[in-house]
Amino acid sequence: MYPKDGKELRTLLYSCRHCHHQEAANNTCVYRNVVHHAATERPQVLHDVASDPTLPRTKSVRCARCDHGEAVFFQEAAKGEEGVVLFFVCCNPNCNYRWRD
Repeated sequence: MYPKDGKELRTLLYSCRHCHHQEAANNTCVYRNVVHHAATERPQVLHDVASDPTLPRTKSVRCARCDHGEAVFFQEAAKGEEGVVLFFVCCNPNCNYRWRD
């Protein structure tokens, strides 16, 4: 059954697309999206962010995981804190470790 508007009576109907049977809806909610995860501070970083030519790079930090000497960085507002937080992503293609300053 799919939602359909009853134009003559201005009501919400559910209609079958195969047999054209219609029923009046007992609830006006057609669709509800429930999010089952909590928002986190960590940004959603793609794995290929280190190859993005638009992001700035630095050689003044070292990766704590692989000791690589180059990383890209970007800023993002942190939840519950004033200002922005500086995030780094290791440029080693086998690592892609993320950390914040």
